[in-house]
Amino acid sequence: MESSRGKARAHIVEVAARLLRERGAGAVTIRAVAQAADTQAPTIYRFFEDKDALLDAVAEHVFAEYVATKATTEPGDDPLADLRAGWDTHLGFGLANPDLVSLLTDPARAARSPAMTSGMEVLRARVHRVAAAGRLRVTERRAVELLHAAGTGAVLTLLSTPPQDRDPGLADAMFETVMRSVLDDEPPAAETPSTATDTVRRCLPELRQLTEAERTLLGEWLTRP
Repeated sequence: MESSRGKARAHIVEVAARLLRERGAGAVTIRAVAQAADTQAPTIYRFFEDKDALLDAVAEHVFAEYVATKATTEPGDDPLADLRAGWDTHLGFGLANPDLVSLLTDPARAARSPAMTSGMEVLRARVHRVAAAGRLRVTERRAVELLHAAGTGAVLTLLSTPPQDRDPGLADAMFETVMRSVLDDEPPAAETPSTATDTVRRCLPELRQLTEAERTLLGEWLTRP
């Protein structure tokens, strides 16, 4: 059961997160949070050393909730469609939370963020499913890093552009560019019974564990309709 201290801290973080969403990072001051949370500044300082520490907690709280939602999403039948859905969700979240993005793209904050680590694990899992389907032409690590870099870059570029001047196709073009660099051109063909039979027949001379008579008999079976 959560302690009263834990509840008090959680309440402060939630209030600060609301201020961040509604009024931006500049509004998240110790005084403003104390007033909105109906508490005193010394109470906040018992939990957070300074405003920067409070912002760290807020960024972690909001991003952790977002990642938890992604992590519990059931995978579909098409790993590429899931990867694209994850990209679209990431773009939507970033554009809806510009001040949070500015916090999370700070390398120092990102490096110590468990939520960021969890988010990368979600991306790795989705890329792994694509690799398991035989579609990657690069290593999983390279695909993950390219997608992460491209997604971050797309969000930051769009956020730095006035909404009325944003290129609506930029994110799509970025995703397609990354996909062309990491995917094989064609999915592996499904092996039919006839192609499997042809494969075994071609390999018969190499099956030295069989006697010549056994290879001959197997060859006859493989030619029967």
